Formats: sequence, C-alpha cells, structure tokens
Amino acid sequence: MHSEFDIIRHYFSRPAPSAVLGIGDDAALIATTAEKELAISTDTLVSGQHFFADTDPYKLGYKSLAVNLSDMAAMGATPRWATLAITLPRSLLDENEAWLAKFADGFFDLARVHQVELIGGDTTCGPLNICVQIMGEVEKGKALRRSGARPGDDIWVSGHIGDAALALAHAQHRMVLEPEEIALCLPALLTPTVRIELGQRLISLAQSAIDVSDGLMADLGHILECSDVAATIELNEIACSNTLKRYLPQPLAVNCLLAGGDDYELCFTAPKTRRKKIEQLSFDLSIPLTHIGKITAGSGLVVLDSQGRALKQEAKGYDHFNV
Repeated sequence: MHSEFDIIRHYFSRPAPSAVLGIGDDAALIATTAEKELAISTDTLVSGQHFFADTDPYKLGYKSLAVNLSDMAAMGATPRWATLAITLPRSLLDENEAWLAKFADGFFDLARVHQVELIGGDTTCGPLNICVQIMGEVEKGKALRRSGARPGDDIWVSGHIGDAALALAHAQHRMVLEPEEIALCLPALLTPTVRIELGQRLISLAQSAIDVSDGLMADLGHILECSDVAATIELNEIACSNTLKRYLPQPLAVNCLLAGGDDYELCFTAPKTRRKKIEQLSFDLSIPLTHIGKITAGSGLVVLDSQGRALKQEAKGYDHFNV
C-alpha cells in the first residue's frame, strides 16, 4: 500500500526551478525580494479523520490555523497571510449556524495573536473539510530546513511530547484517563501551542528543524532522510508530562511518546558547541528544550530504552493512507 509520502514522491514531486525550495519540507520557499523569501504551506483537516464531528468549533477554528502556523515555526518564518478553503455540510448551517461563528472566533483569535491576515479562500457545500494555506516571510537564505543535520549534531525537542496522543487514545476508548488527567492532556490535542518565536530564534542556532505533527520518530525520520544521516535517541530523555510518565513503560504510552503525533513541538538539530546557547534560549523563552540524542553517519533511527538496548517500535507515526 502506498503511503502519503510515496504518493507525493511518485506523482506530484516535480522540479520547481523558479522556487528556492519546492516539495519535501515543512513549507516551500519563494524569493520575493532581494532580502526576503516567502514560506508557503498548506494543511487540510478532515472530519472523522483529523477531528471528531462533535469537536468544539472554537477549538477547531483555532487548531486549523495552529497546525499551519507550526509549519512556519519549523522554518523560522514570520507568518503573515492565510487563505481558508472550507467545505460545510448543508445540515450544519441549517441546524447550527452558531457553529460557524464560533469556528471563526477561534480562527481569528489565534490569527490576531500572530498578526496573520486572512486574505482569501473558498467556501463550498459538502462533507466537513478545512484547508488552510499559510504564507510567511523569512530572511533570504536563513530558513530552517530538514536537510541541514550533520553527524555529531545534538537532537533537541521543545516542550512535552505525547499528551495529544494520550488524550486521543482516551477519546477513542483505547485507554481510560482520570478526569484530572484528561483535563491536563486535552489542550495539547485541541489547542496546541505554536512555537513561532522559538523557530525564529533557532535560525542562528539550529542546523535543521521540523515540527512534530505525525510522530517524533516519523518526523525526525524526515530530517534523517533529507540530510542523509542516521540518529540515536534515548527514550528516557524525551520530555513528557507527569501524566504520561504515570503510564510508562506501557506499550500504548511509549507509542504516544514516539509515534503519537499532534504535538506541534519543534524537533531540531544543532552542533554540540551550541548547547549552552540553546539552554539559555530555553530559559529566555520559558520553553523546555531537551537534548534527546545525536545525529550519526549512516541511515536509520535507533531508540534506546532505559537499559541502553535498541527498542523495537513498529509504528513510527501517523500516515493518512495507513490507518
């Protein structure tokens, strides 16, 4: 069965000589002036696939922009403009017109925080789908990419990983969380924090970066593939919440940590010589930045357990065509 990345690679990857960077990263890059490049990315959320039909519309509006802003963060770009293409069921408008007002409130509240302007889009009738295109600016030649990792680099992750997947597992009845636990995990799933300022500050520190949307192993794997390198990470070094720690080392909790996705934190690599500067950045922004492993020569990703043994982890992350 083809993965979504196989489909992109086989059918839609074509040379784009007028672009600075085309398909294959968190955003494309287009040179607009002698000083700036335009970073462009698109994400689609499908009802029943990316969110439950009864999801709070305010939080859905918020998240539909947040997942796109995260791509800007991964490139170190300043978000500027967005377009919104939304497909709405007729029954939704006929029976619950307040839904759309709440969705718009969530979208625009986050847009105001990051000074993003909605400049266009499309509205159609059909099954609920939300597609946002985000555009941002970055100084010419400075955008963070997936292809810059080098052997010897440290691997870092921002924030905490796994809470969104844990909340989803609870919602899907694959596990049962206590009420106070679900209250702590749900915000990670429904209203993720976007690391725009962190991405901008990493431009002078990181060699490569990506946002963790499909799962830590899958997304770090994209860096490894694009950079033609390998990596080793330590399971116990991956920062997670106290809630998730309670369930480790249960297989489902390990899977949430390594392959759950929906975190929208940044995974990045940097030379060892920049550790102190990254630690200072963590302090300055009040964001946990955790060193979880290293880049090595070769290919593949090895995850070490608490005993230093290679962990067997079949699931690497979310794939739209393999669920």
